[in-house]
Amino acid sequence: MDRAGVTCWVEGYERAWRTAGTDGLPDLFADDVAYRVSPWAGPITGLEALQAFWEDGRDGPHEAFTMSREIIAVDGDVAVLRVSVEYAADEVSRWSDLWVLRFDGEGRCAAFEEWPFAPGQVDGHEAGG
Repeated sequence: MDRAGVTCWVEGYERAWRTAGTDGLPDLFADDVAYRVSPWAGPITGLEALQAFWEDGRDGPHEAFTMSREIIAVDGDVAVLRVSVEYAADEVSRWSDLWVLRFDGEGRCAAFEEWPFAPGQVDGHEAGG
């Protein structure tokens, strides 16, 4: 995987999030994907489970958000990105994430690990806590 491939994959990820249904996920994720929503969470394992998770986690294809990304590193089949997302409708509307991605030989993500942070979190804790 190279930077151009990672850029293309992230563009496909965003396009899939903005599209109704989950038909695009098999192009992005391996059948046996391990998808972690935080480094502390157990993985969502397998494409079918990931499709159900995506359907439950979205407000729908018209969900208003902006997304930007910066590729930090690509080394072989692993990429690390800084991703910023701002949702227009959520109470906590801004997220700054690190994504650690491992790709299979077909350019699909085999392991996805997200390190999400919201405003008010300081050193991994809520502000003031």
